[in-house]
Amino acid sequence: MKNILLILLLANILYFIWGLSVEEESHPGVAIVSESDLGPPLDVTVGRDGDSVASVGAVLGSGEASALEAVVGRACVSIGPFRESADADSAVLEYSNEGMKAVLRAMKGQIFVGHWVQIRDVADEAAAKKILEQLKAGGLGDAYLVRTDDEGLKISLGLFGDIERAEKIELQARSLDLPAEISPRTRDGDVFFVDIGLPPGRGAGAIMEKYGEDRVLLREKATCPQ
Repeated sequence: MKNILLILLLANILYFIWGLSVEEESHPGVAIVSESDLGPPLDVTVGRDGDSVASVGAVLGSGEASALEAVVGRACVSIGPFRESADADSAVLEYSNEGMKAVLRAMKGQIFVGHWVQIRDVADEAAAKKILEQLKAGGLGDAYLVRTDDEGLKISLGLFGDIERAEKIELQARSLDLPAEISPRTRDGDVFFVDIGLPPGRGAGAIMEKYGEDRVLLREKATCPQ
């Protein structure tokens, strides 16, 4: 009888040890968890501010057009001013045929007429007559007297489209101890610009080579075609 009790006790002990070594099986059901066990709420906006979100909207087209243009690398140039609309039309046609958006823009402005060589601040007509005689003797017989309301008497030595020709006349007059100087002569009128949108990867080097740096406006000075 004692041996049977020992065997039963040993069997219970072995069963208990076996039960500890076996993993508990999972069963479907509902687990009730306290909110405090979940920790603090997750902040999904950490590291992003309103400006960064707005910039994404601009890229997708919901913001300013300039923001989108900055992303894709678009740039604009303006060529001008042209005094003749026909010259501007030719430029529009040329760059449109190359697949660029080119638009003619007309506006009121100052049209360059030429380089005016003159002697200012002539005291009176007697002094003007003496200067004209001196110019004629020095080989500048085409000079003539000009009277203006704002500057009074002055002597014109000619209007030249070529700056080198104007400088030659100026130096010739100065060699006679006469204070000749060159100033640009302009008039009011219609001037024309060609606004060009450059595609990504296209520079303005060829345009500047053709028209000259002084007639090609870049970056913030340029106007994008509308």
